Parts: sequence; structure tokens; C-alpha cells
Amino acid sequence: MLKFSALLASLLIVVAMPAWADVSRDDAAAIAQRASNGRVLSVEKAEREGRPVWRVKVVTAQGEVRVIFIDVASGRPL
Repeated sequence: MLKFSALLASLLIVVAMPAWADVSRDDAAAIAQRASNGRVLSVEKAEREGRPVWRVKVVTAQGEVRVIFIDVASGRPL
């Protein structure tokens, strides 16, 4: 019974972890803006390599349109 309780507690922690770690749409836009030094055109939720990401479209100072993927859980550009 003790092993079952420990397993259940671990499972609940893992399931709850993404709830507080999620990066918001505004945070993703700010991260992409800093990474590209550009202006954000759009932000959409998507999936990449099986995990949720923010797909942020930016235009750079040189006029180049880029897409930057931001990991929803960590906030890191991919």
C-alpha cells in the first residue's frame, strides 16, 4: 500500500506540474521579441515534436518574417 501511495503522489505531482509552469501567450510574444529583436505579428498555440509550443511570427528590423517556436512548459525558444 505504501508503494501505491508513493506512486499516486508522484503521478499527481507530474500531472500538476505543467499547470504552474505554462508560459502565457504574452510571455511567449515577449520571449520571441527579445530573441529576434523584431515586432510580433501573431501568436498561436501549436504542437511540435509531440509537445505544446507557441508559434510566434515576427518581422525583423531587416523586414524578414520569421517563425519562432516557444516551449509552453519551459519558455525556451526551440
